[in-house]
Amino acid sequence: MREIVEKLFEIEAEQARRRQTDYLAAYNSGEVKHEKQLAFHKCLKRNRWVFGGNRSGKTECGAVECVYMARGIHPYRQNRKDVCGWVVSLSTQVQRDVAQKKILHYLRKDWIEDIVMLSGRKDSPEHGIIDFIRVKNVLGGCSIIGFKSCDQGREKFQGASLDFVWFDEEPPEDIYHECKMRLLDRRGEMFGTMTPLKGLTFVYNEIFLNRYNDSEVWYEFMEWSDNPYLDKREIAALERSMDERTLQARRYGKFVLDTAGLVYPEFDERLHVIEPFDLPTDWQDMISIDPGLNNPLSAHWYAVDFDGNVYVVAEHYEAGRDIDYHAEAIKGICRRLGWHTDSKGRICALIDSAAKQRTLGSVKSVVELFYEREILVNPNVEKDLFAGIARVKSYLNTKNGLPNLYIFSSCVHLIRELKGYYWGSGDSPRKADDHSLDEMRYYLMSRPTKKKEEQQPSALRMEKERLIRKLKRFKGEL
Repeated sequence: MREIVEKLFEIEAEQARRRQTDYLAAYNSGEVKHEKQLAFHKCLKRNRWVFGGNRSGKTECGAVECVYMARGIHPYRQNRKDVCGWVVSLSTQVQRDVAQKKILHYLRKDWIEDIVMLSGRKDSPEHGIIDFIRVKNVLGGCSIIGFKSCDQGREKFQGASLDFVWFDEEPPEDIYHECKMRLLDRRGEMFGTMTPLKGLTFVYNEIFLNRYNDSEVWYEFMEWSDNPYLDKREIAALERSMDERTLQARRYGKFVLDTAGLVYPEFDERLHVIEPFDLPTDWQDMISIDPGLNNPLSAHWYAVDFDGNVYVVAEHYEAGRDIDYHAEAIKGICRRLGWHTDSKGRICALIDSAAKQRTLGSVKSVVELFYEREILVNPNVEKDLFAGIARVKSYLNTKNGLPNLYIFSSCVHLIRELKGYYWGSGDSPRKADDHSLDEMRYYLMSRPTKKKEEQQPSALRMEKERLIRKLKRFKGEL
């Protein structure tokens, strides 16, 4: 009997020891949770990124995701056995001090079958450089977490077939694309956690702007206030020590230029972009067009609800096409939406006033060419740039709680242009990728100016008016 009791004590002691060292079990398990970390793990997209400030909790996401997958215990995804993945750091030193350290923190020692070192001792791997770790998978077999550094060059990333790749900070573009190829045959997943300190790089274009409209791309921003474990006094002290540009990158994880800022910082994709819904016919308002032949022709369909909120509900955006093609595309979208026409069955739209001009290569203007194809375009639009920008900002503004402009998620080119519209030199925006933004300005400038709410007269004013009316009636009786 005594031996049984002693054995039970030994088992309880071992269980207590494991609980104390099982940091994965403690991850986001208490009353206080890091909601954006959980959103990252729950997302089922295959190319996920966290753009986060320093100490926002982004690196924890990547390390935990790797351990989840290697162990076969991911709480939100279909698990596999014999998983093989890479952890990619900028250098071996950064690997040792950051990503490798985090992986070892969440990987219990009894889960490790073997560690192969590039340098250092396997009995103290945290002090050396790990080549790969063999991890016991609960579904059977062993998984491999390999470590790579970008300073090895692209050639060192060739040949393997992988289930996942984690980029700890932004990699060079050639290594990023090489790793995508490693995931191809196993339908693997890529995720990155980074502070965007290098400006508007390929990650800005391919992930944040999603220029190829990849349905598997997902991202979120993570900042200091999202991390419930940071001390607010420390946050305030550190914030005071940074200039605005540094603060945008290192606190908020935002992409910034050295010399310019966003024209529309008010735009928030999580707030202004909504999923499409069936539109009441009474809300249909106007189409707005920015014409182009070699450049893209951009057209959007605008609707207005009874509270004056504007909805961008459809998009046509294509370059290198003639008027016949664009006219048919516009008509096709109108048929799909059941869009209203004038009394003669013609589609009505606004268009850039430059469409009135006849070029040397054509005897007819774009306005005339659209008119012949039963699209009645009005070129009398307000093109004042700064007044138009101010009008767009007023619709994006949320000072009263909610914005007055909503964009359907299917309008991908307009969304991309809003996210990537920067001031250039001087006081003008950079003249690039602004076709959708131009015609949105034309439309919003055509809308009536918002009227200020009439102030209710005071009680004294109302009493004076009552007495004046009474006096007028008295004089009339005399």
